[in-house]
Amino acid sequence: MKDAIDVKWIDDLAFETELNGHKIILDAEDEVGGKDRGPRPKPLMMVSLAGCTAMDVISILKKMRVDVKKFNVKIEAELTEEHPKHYTKMHIIYEFWGKDLPMDKLEKSVNLSQDRYCGVSYLYRQIMDLTYEIKVHEEKPSMVEKE
Repeated sequence: MKDAIDVKWIDDLAFETELNGHKIILDAEDEVGGKDRGPRPKPLMMVSLAGCTAMDVISILKKMRVDVKKFNVKIEAELTEEHPKHYTKMHIIYEFWGKDLPMDKLEKSVNLSQDRYCGVSYLYRQIMDLTYEIKVHEEKPSMVEKE
């Protein structure tokens, strides 16, 4: 199985690609010759990691019939100061909101994503330190949507 992308130069430091039928423009900051028309490539590495593991976790929890009201994945990354600038560490913070969420199932879903399903996590672990934590917040009445 092969995946392929085509990144086309627009002008200056702007490039455009299409992924799964969605256009994405990449660009740099004004200070380095871009016009800030889109995200930078390196932070998209964090988006890829967060999206990959988040989809796994929610899919697994739905199969376990865990009623998560709100879910968020944050990524904190350490970037070198010297060229070639690259990430040396990424830390994933899984945040769950709900009532009486079973920690064992939350942990199992995160561990399955990290150890078995998320290809982005697998690849990143080969080249950098990858850590994670789970935070659980009790659902508050103000978080429940009123109909």
